[in-house]
Amino acid sequence: MADKDDYIAKAKARLDQWNADIEKLQAKAAEAEADAKIEYEKQIKELREQRDEAEAKLKEMREASDDAWADMKSGFDKAWDSMSGAFEKAMARFR
Repeated sequence: MADKDDYIAKAKARLDQWNADIEKLQAKAAEAEADAKIEYEKQIKELREQRDEAEAKLKEMREASDDAWADMKSGFDKAWDSMSGAFEKAMARFR
């Protein structure tokens, strides 16, 4: 059970960081010129979609029974890694 709780806590912390990153981009978009603003808004939309998908996975993890958790963890790891990679790639475009 502690493993599940730790995993969920780490995922939640990562989502919180993603939310902060999205807010920073939103602030940059507000100050950007028209063409850049369009690109920022496009990326922000993509980032929010990825964050929403990650939040859905986190909800599934929270609701999984302890027995199901053990079986589902490897699938969650793969999905989470994929979403993390996509999020980081999108964020890198603006660094």
